[in-house]
Amino acid sequence: MNWENKKCNRWNFEQTNRSVWFVLLLVGWALPSVAQNALAVEESEAVESVKQTEQKLLEPELTGEVIYGHKVGMALTYDVIHPKNRNGAAVIFVVSGGWNSTYFPPQNFRQIGLLAKLFDAGYTLILMRHGSAPMFKVPEAVDDIRLGVRHVRANADRLGIEADRLGICGASAGGHLSLMIGATADEGSPRARSEVDRTACRVACVATYFPPTDLRGMVGPSDQFPALDFDKKLAEGVSPIALAKEGTAPTLMVHGTQDRLVPKHHSERLKSKLDEVNVPCELLILEGAGHGFRGKQAEEAEKAVLEWFAKFLSESKQ
Repeated sequence: MNWENKKCNRWNFEQTNRSVWFVLLLVGWALPSVAQNALAVEESEAVESVKQTEQKLLEPELTGEVIYGHKVGMALTYDVIHPKNRNGAAVIFVVSGGWNSTYFPPQNFRQIGLLAKLFDAGYTLILMRHGSAPMFKVPEAVDDIRLGVRHVRANADRLGIEADRLGICGASAGGHLSLMIGATADEGSPRARSEVDRTACRVACVATYFPPTDLRGMVGPSDQFPALDFDKKLAEGVSPIALAKEGTAPTLMVHGTQDRLVPKHHSERLKSKLDEVNVPCELLILEGAGHGFRGKQAEEAEKAVLEWFAKFLSESKQ
């Protein structure tokens, strides 16, 4: 009986040892896999954390609807979009098509490829609107943008930008208004009550897409562009080609050969006039492009604008 008990106990001990070794063997196999899975989870969480940090660094600082003036009880506004990697320079984008200035949420600025690239390059973006047609005409739109430029310069410190590193750009009517700012610079009215009115209306450079440069043959009643329905005697005063002179801001124009709305001769003639008065000027002609650029042509135009601003806005003048 004792021998049988001993034999039974020995068998139980051996079985227990085999179970322990089997468990240890399983653990030995499992541990590396568990460790690898844990490491993979940690790496995944670390990557996600880096992505979130990078995303936060890319998120813009938005200041919407800064009021720069009033007219007939309505506010004139611009939006300010700061990149985290701001370089001190700023670019005004004139929001205008047919001299009609519509609103879009500033957080959607990346839908405009040029603005996205300027932002990524470190430029503070200023989306400026003006009084729109049909109530307001071209001369009034010019006055609005001139006031807006003064306001930006007067508040440069608050906006975190350098007033002398300010560029302006726009397309079509927005390009026309940008050219008007480049051609009509002044130092402000020293006796004016308002600090804004005492501030210079001046930019370091201008970049435009397919801008109308000579309105003298365009002014009159128009169902398509009611902003052009004003006194023809005022047309010369809002035609960049008639105002181009020494001291005009360095100017870039991009125009397509198939533009039927604003033929390329608008840019070609202004280029010749600016060359005559020794103003730095470049004209990029895009073969086959119409009144608007897409695909590779859009990329080529954006590249030209980025290089232009880099050339004239890159260094601090303070």
